[in-house]
Amino acid sequence: MKAAASAFLLLVTHGVLGHSQHNFGDSQETWLSKYGKQVDQPFSGPLTFSHLAYARCLEDESIDFDIAILGIPFDTGTSYRPGARFGPYAIRSGSRRQGEIRAYSLAWGYNPYEQGSKIIDCGDVPVSPFDNALAIDQMEVAYSTLLARSISSKALSAWKHGAVLAKDGREHPRIISMGGDHTIVLPILRALYKIYGPVAVIHFDAHLDTWSGYPGAVTEQSRITHGTFFYIASQEGLISNNSIHAGIRCKLTGLDDVENDESVGFHFITSDDIDIHGVPAIIRRIRERVGDSPVYLSLDIDVIDPGLAPGTGTPEAGGWTSRELKRIIRGLVGLNFVGADVVEVAPAYDHAEVTGTTAADIVHDLLSLLVFQMPPAQPSRSEM
Repeated sequence: MKAAASAFLLLVTHGVLGHSQHNFGDSQETWLSKYGKQVDQPFSGPLTFSHLAYARCLEDESIDFDIAILGIPFDTGTSYRPGARFGPYAIRSGSRRQGEIRAYSLAWGYNPYEQGSKIIDCGDVPVSPFDNALAIDQMEVAYSTLLARSISSKALSAWKHGAVLAKDGREHPRIISMGGDHTIVLPILRALYKIYGPVAVIHFDAHLDTWSGYPGAVTEQSRITHGTFFYIASQEGLISNNSIHAGIRCKLTGLDDVENDESVGFHFITSDDIDIHGVPAIIRRIRERVGDSPVYLSLDIDVIDPGLAPGTGTPEAGGWTSRELKRIIRGLVGLNFVGADVVEVAPAYDHAEVTGTTAADIVHDLLSLLVFQMPPAQPSRSEM
C-alpha cells in the first residue's frame, strides 16, 4: 500500500495526472486566444462538400459565387435500384478528408481553391419525393435561380478563353450538381438552354440514356426517366448534335438503339476502346467532337467498374478504373464548360464508402477542370 501511495504521489508531482504542468485548465483564456481559428478535423464539423462554406443560396438572393456545389436528391426516375436521393449526402461525407488548405494536386499542379474563384456549397434542392412533375419543375427553377446570379470575381473571364457563350453577353456562375439519379439532367439542360442555347454534352456512363421510352410509359410524365432524358432533351432542342458518350458497355436491343442514339446527336466511345486505342486517343476524340461549343459534362458513377464503385443503381461489369477516368477528365481542360454533375451514387449498395469517396474526388477534379485558366496541353498519341 505504501509503495502504491508513493507512486501516485510521484505521478502527481510530475504533472502526469494534473494539468498544472501545461496549464490545460486555465479558465482565463478563450479558445480563440489560446488555439486560434476553429479548424475542423476531417471527421468533424458541419457536413458540407470539402468543408466549404454553406449558404442557403436559393432563398438568400444576396449570395454570389463563381462556382456552386448543389445537391439534387431525386431518385424516382430510376429504372432499377433506388437510393440515389442519398447521393449528395454520400458525396459530401466522402469529401470529409478534402479541404481548401490541403487541396494541391500533383496531377493538376495547383489548388482549385487558390485560383481566384469563390466556391461555396449551396446545399440541396428540396425536391418533392411524391410528384415527379413537381420535382422536375423545382429542379429547373432552383438551377435557373442560381445560374442567374452575378459572378463573384468580376475579373475572372479567362475560363471562357475569349468566347462569349451566354446569349445575354453576361458571365454566369457555374454549378457542379451532385445527384440524385440521372433524370436531374433534363431540368438542368432546360435551365442552361435559357442562357446558352443548345449545348454539347460529354456524357460519361455505362448506358446511352437516349431511349425513347420504357414499356408501360403511357403518360407524358412516365416517359421521363433516367434512361430517356437525353431523348426528350433532344426533342426539346436543348442539346446540339455534337455530343458524345464515353464508357458505354450496356446491353442493347440491337443496332436500332445505335441509330436512335445518333439521331439524338451522340457518338459514343465504348469502355473497351480504352484497351484498343488508349487514353490519349479517347481524350482527342472527345475534344474534337465537342469543339468550341458550350459544353456540359455529365458523369454517371457507373462509368467506373462496379468492383471499384459498387454504390450505384444500375451496375455494369467491365467499366473503367477511377484512375483512367480521372486522367481523361484532366485531358479536357480548356473546353467551354458551362456546368457539370456527378450522379447515380446510391450509398445503400456501397461498401466502406468507397463509391462516395471516389465521387467526392471526381467532384474535386471537376472543380479543378472548371477553374483551369491556361491553354490546354493536347494529347500526344495517335488518333482513334
